[in-house]
Amino acid sequence: MLNSLLKRKSKGDVWFDVINYVILTIIMLLVLFPLYFVLIASFSDPNLIYSGEVWLFPKGFTLDGYERIFSDSSIWIGYANSIIYAGLGTLIGVAVTVFAAYPLARKDLVGKSVIMWFLLVTMFFSGGLIPTYLLIKDLHMLNTIWALVIPGAGGVFNVIIVRTFFQSSIPDELWEAASIDGCSNTRFFWSIVLPLSKSIIAVMVLYHVVGFWNGFFDALIYLNDESKYPLQLVLRNILVQNQVNSNMMLDVESYAAKMRVTELIKYGVIMVSSLPLLILYPFLQKYFVKGVMIGSIKG
Repeated sequence: MLNSLLKRKSKGDVWFDVINYVILTIIMLLVLFPLYFVLIASFSDPNLIYSGEVWLFPKGFTLDGYERIFSDSSIWIGYANSIIYAGLGTLIGVAVTVFAAYPLARKDLVGKSVIMWFLLVTMFFSGGLIPTYLLIKDLHMLNTIWALVIPGAGGVFNVIIVRTFFQSSIPDELWEAASIDGCSNTRFFWSIVLPLSKSIIAVMVLYHVVGFWNGFFDALIYLNDESKYPLQLVLRNILVQNQVNSNMMLDVESYAAKMRVTELIKYGVIMVSSLPLLILYPFLQKYFVKGVMIGSIKG
């Protein structure tokens, strides 16, 4: 079958495919190698990493970095906090997004153009960091979970995506038929619209989970209690500020040895924090692709 396909293609088409595959392979290697290097470095002797001997395979295999990481309570607390923030934030964010997008997709909503105009303005203009901080402070949400999950709920871009899905996938004739049978707006939304919108809801869930899991800036601004830090903020403190928990270094004496162990811990923490999304992406990639395509073709 492959031979028959190749025979049908012209010489130019074959060369075009070959060049495409070569270019895509190079790009794939450029993207994957840094992650692969972090993986093998997390299992390698720090001295060999510093000397540049670690390239394709781990050398001086060791689990010392992971043993120190998993013995540190701040990592586990950060993991638990990130799971809570991602779960609750996703629940609130998806609910607000869907509840806002559905009325805006209905033709019988009075003033929806004005509402959309006000929403779009917020995509280009904002109060800035200081007014937002003062608002969070006045609402008494500083150093609470609500400072992380409430301000980002119902992003305008997500509302537009979901609204476009409703407009292109939920025909008006469906509502007309349901209303003739005595179906109310609320029942139509819960019994018909939501079951038909599982794909876009899955896309929104994934968008929010990834956003909350990778986010650290809001926590950096609004949280001052280390017991409430998400995993990414713990990771930032280790990578950027070299703030490794002293409990990880109790058996390390010299400064040079501490720096080498710190580097090993950095590589390990990157892998530990990335593992949930690395496992999740291959299974849910199709929903992201579908989310990108939503609204590009109407029919």
